[in-house]
This record gives sequence, C-alpha cells and structure tokens, in this order.
Amino acid sequence: MYCIIIGGGNVGYYLTKDLVAAGHEVLLLEKNRTRAAQLIEELGDSAIQGDGCEVRIMEEVGFGRADVIVAVTGEDEDNLVVCQMAKRKFASARTIARVNSPINEPLFAKLGIDTTVSSTRIIFNLIEQEIESDQVVPLAALSKGNLEIVQIELSKQSPIPGKAIADIAMPTGAHIIAVIRENIALLPSPEMRLLANDTVLALVAADREGELRGSFVGSY
Repeated sequence: MYCIIIGGGNVGYYLTKDLVAAGHEVLLLEKNRTRAAQLIEELGDSAIQGDGCEVRIMEEVGFGRADVIVAVTGEDEDNLVVCQMAKRKFASARTIARVNSPINEPLFAKLGIDTTVSSTRIIFNLIEQEIESDQVVPLAALSKGNLEIVQIELSKQSPIPGKAIADIAMPTGAHIIAVIRENIALLPSPEMRLLANDTVLALVAADREGELRGSFVGSY
C-alpha cells in the first residue's frame, strides 16, 4: 500500500514509522525546512520537504497512485485542502484528515472526506462515558478558560516510560485525561505506568504547554 502523509508533527512522524515498519510504502511531507531536515535525517527516503497543499508537489509525489492520503497538520484548513484536492483532482480512493476543532467535523464530512480523526472528540467521548451528561463541561469552555488539550507521543528517549502517573512532575493544574495504547483509549489512574509509544492526552493552561511538553520529552 502506498500512503502519503501530510504534516511532520508527532502524529505524522509516528504514523510514518509504524507504517514503514509494517512494510508499506510511505512518504511523509513536511513544509517547514528545519523540521523536514530532521525527519529526512531519521526517516531517509520516507520523508521529503514540500508543501502538500501545492498541486505541483501533489503530482510529483504521486497523489494519483496513492492508496490513501492522510493529512495530519495542525491546521484544519490545510488538511481540508489536501483531502479535497486528493479527491477531486486525483480521484484518491481514500482520504483521512485530522480535525483539530470538532466544530469543523460536519464540514469535512459534507465535503466528502472519507474519515476524520479528532483527539478532542475522543476525549469528550471518554469523559461522557464516565460522567453524567449534566456534569460534563462543554468543550467550548476550554478556549474561554485558556486551556488546551495537548497530545504527546512518548518515545523511548523520554524519561517518562516506566513511571506511574502519580510520580510525574507536571505543571500546576495540568492533568492527564486519557492514554492511548495500541489503538485503545484508556482512562488514567494515579497508579497507571506509562509505556514507550503511549500517546498521552493532557489538559493544561495554554501558557504552560511548553513546560508540560518539556517534562515529558526530557533532554536528548
């Protein structure tokens, strides 16, 4: 299977690694030159520098023969453009888009995107399963309260794997609200030990996001 991934953040990076390990032909596009250089150094021919929203780049990397196009940038507008072009100009069989704001999900569906993935929606569903509906804080209140949902993939180099959640030093007010392990979403407990390749979803004040990421990434 030939898979083209647009967006070289943590999601795109780990997805590329997993697909390559599974034996698929994969190409990861990242438009930021500095980040692209890092990806190329580690992933070799599976990564290139280029703007996946440009038709010329789409043609060069083979959108027409790709089995699946995956857009996982941090911008919903870019992800929508990539998937729409893949469908309309290149007749791609399957498109998958990351949706950062759940408000945009109906628009993606209306415009024919095959599959959307929203980590915010996943968290909302997890919370709904455990808390009565009249106790759930609306997601719109997060932005008004200057809060962010942060997604962090734990690498083997991180100092966190093996530690219990209760033993992790995080910024005041930050909370781990879900752990995704082997494609299964888990509700965390203080005793849960995190593992390499876990995806951690945390709630934190916007101005302390960098501090939170630093405590999980550590020094290399």
